[in-house]
Amino acid sequence: MIKRLLPAKAQRRVGPFIFVDHMGPATFVAGSTEGDVRQHPHIGLATVTYLFSGAMQHSDTLGTRQRIEPGAINLMRAGRGIAHSERIPVDIRQEQVQVEGMQIWLMLPEEQAESEPSFQHYPAALFPVMQVPGCEIKVLLGEYFSQTSVVSFPSRCCYAELKLDPCSNLTLPKSEQQLAIYLAKGSLKQPQLNAGQMLVMTDDLTVLAGDDGAHFMLLGGDAVADPVLLNWNFVARTPERLAQAKADWNSGNFPRLTDDPEWIPAP
Repeated sequence: MIKRLLPAKAQRRVGPFIFVDHMGPATFVAGSTEGDVRQHPHIGLATVTYLFSGAMQHSDTLGTRQRIEPGAINLMRAGRGIAHSERIPVDIRQEQVQVEGMQIWLMLPEEQAESEPSFQHYPAALFPVMQVPGCEIKVLLGEYFSQTSVVSFPSRCCYAELKLDPCSNLTLPKSEQQLAIYLAKGSLKQPQLNAGQMLVMTDDLTVLAGDDGAHFMLLGGDAVADPVLLNWNFVARTPERLAQAKADWNSGNFPRLTDDPEWIPAP
């Protein structure tokens, strides 16, 4: 199951965040390929994968083979073109471990949209938990609550995980950036928000957790000027670039994983 928050009719993007998915929680049949995402291409964006539970196996056309587990960050910059697959590890299937997490796409700055692709893995130990009364905060990208992430990104953005104790409150710092909160679990009494909903912040915000606490993600950054075009797995500034990427992928004139014959055609 996927909860897709961005893009939406009411809100196309928040800062450079152009695509936000909440994956799972889900378990997968042992010996099957349920949950596997066959290799597919990207241009013009960066993918960020962050897990709450379980594990996934990332493979890409740079030769990367990287398992990601809860608390770590996988950052893949597509630039001018990269393909990758994401599969559920055998042990996770066999042990029926729930897989749950967030996958987001960030727009690359226009001057880096056609840059060389790259991949970085950041272990969970690199993201310390900040304790404030009634709340745990972990800054994953950018800067927030006077914490700066070790993850380097070429435009100003913010991505943080916050966990509030039941009925505790927290005033979110002011920011010039466009920000939103996504409630992954629990509830908020103020503002009233249920799990699976996103709120784009338009003013200062004090959040009050419900009786079951609140686990939410804060995300955003500097607003990105139009034109911004999103089609399938591609982000570009012109329709011609999107069409070229699709044609290149379907014709085989695009990097592909040589040890994986399965690929998803562009629609």
